[in-house]
Amino acid sequence: MLLDCTIGRKGFLTYLKSLGGSNIVKIVPSNGDASGSRVADKRLKVVCGANTSYLENMAWVGEKTPLTLCDIRVSPSNSVSPNLGALELSDALTRVLPFTANEDTRPILQCVLFKVQDGKLYLVGADGYRLAVMKLDFDGDEGQVLVNRDELRGVTSALRRARRVRMGFEKSGDGLEGMSLLLDTELIRYDWRGCAGNFPDYEKLIPADFASRVSFDTNEALKAVSSLKVIADSRTYAIDLIIGDGKVIMANTDDKGETEITADTTGEPVKVRLDGGYLADALRACGGMVELKLSDAKSPMLFTAPDYELVVMPMLTPESQKPQDETKAEEPAEAVETPAEPVPEGEAEKIQAVAEAEAITKADKPKPKKHGKVKEPVAVA
Repeated sequence: MLLDCTIGRKGFLTYLKSLGGSNIVKIVPSNGDASGSRVADKRLKVVCGANTSYLENMAWVGEKTPLTLCDIRVSPSNSVSPNLGALELSDALTRVLPFTANEDTRPILQCVLFKVQDGKLYLVGADGYRLAVMKLDFDGDEGQVLVNRDELRGVTSALRRARRVRMGFEKSGDGLEGMSLLLDTELIRYDWRGCAGNFPDYEKLIPADFASRVSFDTNEALKAVSSLKVIADSRTYAIDLIIGDGKVIMANTDDKGETEITADTTGEPVKVRLDGGYLADALRACGGMVELKLSDAKSPMLFTAPDYELVVMPMLTPESQKPQDETKAEEPAEAVETPAEPVPEGEAEKIQAVAEAEAITKADKPKPKKHGKVKEPVAVA
């Protein structure tokens, strides 16, 4: 331990950006070559080109400074025994984070689930309409933890610069129940305390039975989606997918345009409607060749790529709701009971008398004579 000094993060970053003359910044404790006042207190000596400064302890820390800490450790080397690929982990996070929830009312779905089981690391994200599952080979102890999406966003770019990565779990050291996620690189150690709560049983939400399958190139599909988005009436738009006969037809729901791409199709032809933004996100996350599996137009659909699964809920259409509507129409009207209106006093006798009079009148009317079957009209040339 050379020096224990605390300074404000934002002020320190602003100061570093203002320095000029060199790309190398040297930060060391104040030593004997400084004046007495500079050595007496805890200070950081910053040297950058022709600039030299002495930053005192608690610099840029005020009453409104948030209590978030960044521990900077200086050592000759940080030996990391990797159990995970840094680029693979970064790519996995970019394919899961877009499918986490944005609403603060659903804190569990704002998290990414890190789960290690049977030598595999599962990264899971869901927002209530979509579910993304990424699987990586992993050498380590089993466990699971929930980490908020906002704490992971900056890590994806940092991992691309890391050479070695080691991930693991440990119990929280503050005496609270729960686990923490540790991520060690050669430069930085990340320690995230797991969020409290239980993630939904996502395995039951992944469909297993399908009636149709189609494989196609996501690059061609993304071009088709982009062309349909331009002619859509609003930023939120829907796209109909018509799958069958070795092709996928993508069309606007208002018949403004359609695009056809070649595909490998098996099973029954199917038409399904998707949110255009959801479809674009799914295609970008899968990349390359993707296989889409469907059971019908109203059930969850499954996008699959190597070690990646994405479940997306379709949009309901009049066609997809038709069987349900027909069933409701065939139900007897008595199935929906309406409360009877109260009858005022004295009116009940009048209503009964009128009903009896109508019955007598109908009974006195003669019945029409039967003259055999009525012939149907015949067209004459």
